[in-house]
Amino acid sequence: MSDTQTLIENRPPSVATLFLERVAATPDAEAYRYPVPPASGEGPDDWKSLTWAGTAERVRAIAAGLIELGVQPEERVALASSTRVEWILADLGILCAGAATTTIYPQTNAEESAYILSDSQSRVLIAENAEQVAKAVDQRAELPELTRVVVIDAAGVETDDWVISLAELERRGAARLAKDAELVTERVAAITKDQLATLIYTSGTTGRPKGVRLPHDCWSYMAKAIAATGLVSGGDVQYLWLPLAHVFGKVLTSGQIEVGHVTAVDGRVDKIIENLPVVRPTYMAAVPRIFEKVYNGVAAKAKAGGGAKYKIFQWAAGVAREYAKAAQDNFRRTGTASVPLGLGARHKVADTLVYAKIREAFGGNLRACVSGSAALAPEIGYFFSGAGIHILEGYGLTESSAASFVNPGEAYRTGTVGKPLPGTEVRIADDGEILLRGPGIMQGYHNLPEKTAEVLEADGWFHTGDIGELSPDGYLRITDRKKDLIKTSGGKYIAPAEVEGRFKAVCPYVSNILVHGADRNYCTALIALDEAALAGWAAENGMEGKPYAEIVAAPATVDMVDGYVQQLNEGLQRWQTIKKFRLLPRDLDVEHGEITPSLKLKRPVVEREYKDLIEEMYAGTREA
Repeated sequence: MSDTQTLIENRPPSVATLFLERVAATPDAEAYRYPVPPASGEGPDDWKSLTWAGTAERVRAIAAGLIELGVQPEERVALASSTRVEWILADLGILCAGAATTTIYPQTNAEESAYILSDSQSRVLIAENAEQVAKAVDQRAELPELTRVVVIDAAGVETDDWVISLAELERRGAARLAKDAELVTERVAAITKDQLATLIYTSGTTGRPKGVRLPHDCWSYMAKAIAATGLVSGGDVQYLWLPLAHVFGKVLTSGQIEVGHVTAVDGRVDKIIENLPVVRPTYMAAVPRIFEKVYNGVAAKAKAGGGAKYKIFQWAAGVAREYAKAAQDNFRRTGTASVPLGLGARHKVADTLVYAKIREAFGGNLRACVSGSAALAPEIGYFFSGAGIHILEGYGLTESSAASFVNPGEAYRTGTVGKPLPGTEVRIADDGEILLRGPGIMQGYHNLPEKTAEVLEADGWFHTGDIGELSPDGYLRITDRKKDLIKTSGGKYIAPAEVEGRFKAVCPYVSNILVHGADRNYCTALIALDEAALAGWAAENGMEGKPYAEIVAAPATVDMVDGYVQQLNEGLQRWQTIKKFRLLPRDLDVEHGEITPSLKLKRPVVEREYKDLIEEMYAGTREA
């Protein structure tokens, strides 16, 4: 048996156990950094630190406080908060009490929050602030099993016997521990690997969300498997901003506990650009939309700088892609990432002019990024690779604890999601669907045995619903969602995500795009533009200061986007090409339910919302 197999197969039953082992091993090492905004509301944040011992003190108090409230093993404690250090402390407290965390996105409306609280039978809700507390108060009559609400930021919240502050919960927990010092240690020791740890409700594209049951063993396995990849080490600094209510953010906390590196936590997306030079991370995880925004921002800035600057950027972008492809191809053949001499010389010039500034914007220390949740357009991936920002694409689902595949360090291949994590099996079904089996797979959907049976076979194989291809040496390429494949009326199959990804690499002003064409005789697209990126172009074209809706309605804007659509079409098969498009009057967003909190497009919602625009593009044509 290999060292990796031994590491994984001898894993403890829970991450709660791993956490206590980590605290015992490195009590004085830095565990977390978190921002404290200035009291005046102006100026930079003050970043504070927690050691592993300091983290453990708070986690034990939270765990004991929950036990004092009567929370029993496997009972659910809901957590409705944005990404902040208290989310991690609360989650670890719940796990160390032997209970299970029900995650709720802070953007979730009161009705759906109440559904999740009710369906999960959550006993306690840990809410971020007054806004989250109000949702529970409004629905209290529908939630008889919810015995208490604990609020992290109690400003503006009227506390009483039903609503208490997190500080009060910790005070009660500390008092309980003063009488029974081994209370939490005993709860952790009693956890079994099959005990429920997390209930994550998939945001889904249709219908009610489904609760995915993930036992303690899933997270213990993920922690060990991530460590076994060798992608992270104890000396790393991770910048964690992803939603922790999403499985992608959550799995990053497990890997960190096993490895013991520092994590800087701040979920404010509008602070990412400001935080990166302060945190100076060695690695971070993100969704493709973030890399798309950075790429579009750099391209738009270069364009706004004048023709000469934009030509330099375009040249440098071409060199980056050529360099990345050559380096990756050579590494695949020989094990070294060498490139031809002339290309290396051009790359060195481009690095001085363009790439070095991009790396500095990421903090200057970034060794690698992990991208997941949706497909990254390969041309954007190659650009960053050539610029020295190495994006390791990974793949997984809520039902597989997030991390089923990841690209292996230096041997990464842009356009693939890498190889399976140690201990995870994969096979491709006859229809191209990816099937997974291993310790990261869910127990099933909460209270939905029929839905579970639809995707989980008796022998453990999970049907992902994604279509993919495996290379002879084990790299996986995702083609599309099985249900999202388009079949035109001419019988041709099209993967819309592939076309959409290509357009994002071509047009620096796009925010979201939806390609439509199922049962039609040609493809069309709904396109939303990025307001920030568009502002510079608008100013150059006599529309400075005008509202977004007015800019996108202008003929000049339509002509500009049409140029990029034609550029896209040049690289597509005839049946894939976009024959018509419409610019949307606003960007797609979470609030309107058009994208999920993890920034995935909800196709049915968008197609329903803009049905008239779609029909308009097919008006007067004869459908075959």
